[in-house]
Amino acid sequence: MYQNQAPLAFPDGFLWGGATAANQVEGAWNEGGKGMTIQDCLPFREPDLNDYTKSFAYTSKDLEEALVAGPEANYPKRRAIDAYHHYKEDIALFAEMGFKCLRISICWSRIYTDPRDPEPNEEGIAFYEDVFRECRKYGIEPLVTLSHYDPPLALVTDFQGWYSREVIDLFEKYARTCFERFGSMVKYWLTFNEVDAMLRHAVTSGGLIEDRFPGMNFEEVVYQAMHHQMVASAKAVKLCHELCPDAMIGCMMTRLCFYPYTCKPEDNLATQQRMRGIYRYVDIQVFGEYPRYLLKEMERKGVHVHMEPGDAELLREGTVDFVSFSYYMTSCMAADTTGLDMAPGNTVNGVKNPYLPSSEWGWQTDASGLRFSLVELYDRFRKPLFIVENGLGARDTLEPDGTIHDPYREAYLEEHVRAMSDAINIDGVDLMGYTWWGCIDLVSESTRQMSKRYGFVYVDMDDYGNGTQKRYKKDSFAYYQRVIASNGTDIDR
Repeated sequence: MYQNQAPLAFPDGFLWGGATAANQVEGAWNEGGKGMTIQDCLPFREPDLNDYTKSFAYTSKDLEEALVAGPEANYPKRRAIDAYHHYKEDIALFAEMGFKCLRISICWSRIYTDPRDPEPNEEGIAFYEDVFRECRKYGIEPLVTLSHYDPPLALVTDFQGWYSREVIDLFEKYARTCFERFGSMVKYWLTFNEVDAMLRHAVTSGGLIEDRFPGMNFEEVVYQAMHHQMVASAKAVKLCHELCPDAMIGCMMTRLCFYPYTCKPEDNLATQQRMRGIYRYVDIQVFGEYPRYLLKEMERKGVHVHMEPGDAELLREGTVDFVSFSYYMTSCMAADTTGLDMAPGNTVNGVKNPYLPSSEWGWQTDASGLRFSLVELYDRFRKPLFIVENGLGARDTLEPDGTIHDPYREAYLEEHVRAMSDAINIDGVDLMGYTWWGCIDLVSESTRQMSKRYGFVYVDMDDYGNGTQKRYKKDSFAYYQRVIASNGTDIDR
């Protein structure tokens, strides 16, 4: 358990809150002029608790089945938790907790039914305008991600996902519309969610289905698509600075944290190499150029990435204002994993750490790793940091009297708040805010389950869409309310 002295207050204006994503909460997949996204085509699969990376395998046959599926088929993201119709109720609950910030994403396909459309979908514009007005009514600052794992389906079917250079211009048009129409209500923006994730799950991050690239080196396809996202991100940053001069726009990375399994030099070197690989694309967004180790990696693999004249200049000019990240757990790294226990994790597997507890899903809880991560990220990037995802997925029980007792979630939150306090007050980290992932129960990305719950608010739905959708406050609701009200000082449970 992470322990410290009595925590000091967090900085004035610290942005306490919660985080969701459009594809995991909105539902209403065919309402309001919304076009389909790849997320509308991902079926529920009975999860294998040993390796969630299997859930990212996806083929053209899967897509064909999704496009003809009837209402009886279980595509959880199509319904999600129906926040499209419940957002006012949900935001009121967040306000009651005392949220200063709410991280959401905009669904590109709500703004442009087809990304090639010359004009935006006004129903989609009106929906998000109302969401932002509702936040503003309660003094909640929206933190908005432009692309959160839900590329428009047309990018998959009519283009080659982000491998197609034309997608950059389509994204730039979409970003411009968001800045012009919502810029007066949104001060904080992110370009791509977990921008490094395309290397692990190319379908949801890049709209890339491997069998649609026959005869091609798919690894090279992914690297090319990543380059196009880097250029698109830089263009979006420049646009935001031009159109919303009082706003801040950041990047977002998956903070995968690995410790050496032993003190053997080989394990330490393997860990260093693994961590370097996690930073490679955030380094571009922060420093404005490809790091030499990434160029060497591509050279070593025989991967060629085509760059247009002017791309290098765009990357230099479109660097971000802050670095945001997700953090859930840590793992260990060994040069040789033969005979070692492997632990499943946030889209990747690592060597199990014998000193840490594990959740039912195998994620190893480690608040010290959050402090370690904050220090390492701040020392590397020297830009303000923002924890935009952190939390604990667990099975919660709705009692007959409507209560939900979740002391495990309170314990997780307490330890991580203590770690943040030390990173700020002892280590000098510049931390802007903290948004708990899945502040209301939502459809999990890695498993597409409802039963893996993160929220302070319980939503009465199961993995198959059964339930009333009624919202209930968990015990952790009042606990987080107290943490926020005290600006992080009243955290003893």
